[in-house]
Amino acid sequence: MLTKQLICIYLMVSIPGAPGAPHVAAAGGNWPQFRGPHGNGLASCPGDPKPLGLPLHWSETENIVWKTSIPHVGWSTPVVMNGRIWFTSATLKGHDFFVICVDADSGEIRLNKKVFHADDPEPLGNPINSYASPSAVVEPGRVYLSFGSYGTACLDTETFEVLWTRRDLPCRHLRGPGSSPILFENLLILTMDGVDVQYLVALDKATGRTVWKTDRTAQWNDLGDDGKPIAEGDLRKAYSTPLIIDAGAERQMITVGAKALYGYDPADGRELWKVRTPAYSGAARPVYGDGIAYMISGFGKTELLAIRVDGSGDVTDTNVVWKINRSVPRTPSPVLVDDLLFTINDTGIVMCLEAATGKEVWKESIRGNCAASLLCADGRIYAFNRDGKATVFKAAREYEVLATNKLDSGFMASAAASGRTLFLRTKTHLYRIESDK
Repeated sequence: MLTKQLICIYLMVSIPGAPGAPHVAAAGGNWPQFRGPHGNGLASCPGDPKPLGLPLHWSETENIVWKTSIPHVGWSTPVVMNGRIWFTSATLKGHDFFVICVDADSGEIRLNKKVFHADDPEPLGNPINSYASPSAVVEPGRVYLSFGSYGTACLDTETFEVLWTRRDLPCRHLRGPGSSPILFENLLILTMDGVDVQYLVALDKATGRTVWKTDRTAQWNDLGDDGKPIAEGDLRKAYSTPLIIDAGAERQMITVGAKALYGYDPADGRELWKVRTPAYSGAARPVYGDGIAYMISGFGKTELLAIRVDGSGDVTDTNVVWKINRSVPRTPSPVLVDDLLFTINDTGIVMCLEAATGKEVWKESIRGNCAASLLCADGRIYAFNRDGKATVFKAAREYEVLATNKLDSGFMASAAASGRTLFLRTKTHLYRIESDK
């Protein structure tokens, strides 16, 4: 794995667009994108002798600094920068789409702005997704948000002015959008894996202009003689968010699509490698360490695969180090802590695996359905379920529950951490939670 020292250096010095910077800014307790500074669910360095001090215990009457009601509906994770919290929301039936900004100190809503309208949104047709599931990404001076094909926008974080929008990126999501936008150097990268089309597109983050567009190359087995799908459905869709990694001397973007897992050059969208899978509707974001990408394929035949990222072309038969299909998540993303990989599946089964081999170290059940991704800080794993229960256990080779906490409404969004603070979005409220110790 990456050494503890190297991970800590990354967390302290990463700057958007800087040569070799692995991700968006990580200074000052910011949580600038889905799953944190590096998109991997790590809020602090493994083994750091100076813990963040995130709260271990909370309830509706304990360790809550403020609680703010959230207008409308959305499962996007809050992102945090310079004392402001950003997230998206939408009306229940998807006619209007909003960006919301909350003051981190007071919990006051500073902005609740409608940015897009849809006359005839397609019904979600499922109880899991929302019309505002993709998380925003923020950097100094700018916040970027996407509602998939319903619209993408860039706002000034000080004036709240809309700087540019795009509504001409087609994709029939069928069950709503899910992939979050990411930043790479001067690019905002979007994932459009729909029923009809499947592609990635990079926009100039200053103007919104298209810089590159790359179609997925998965092979479909549902085509008629005319080359079109015989029946529409889920088999071509995916919801996962890409991850930018440092793979030796080059940068890569690893991403889950329907029927395949991919590595791309994020600068120009060129496909570098591909692993074929039978699965679809993948939602979990990959994690990465020591030359290995850990990727979850999706529904249909759900597998967790460890893939060497040094290959070229179709590497299905050459670069898969190991794979498992037992108790694998479909929705929540895992965390990689030193030489251990921790997962939680959609029904609350938690596993600890040896990252090098896939060997099961332990497996337990914390009960309850889960959609939120795991968070790791201070040697602890935080797991959140759809009923509002949060279980905290040790990030270790022996399973030990440290705390069980409960809020009134359930978690669909993943947690955000900022300094010693947790920002938790439930189905109805946003909380600021801190320990009084």
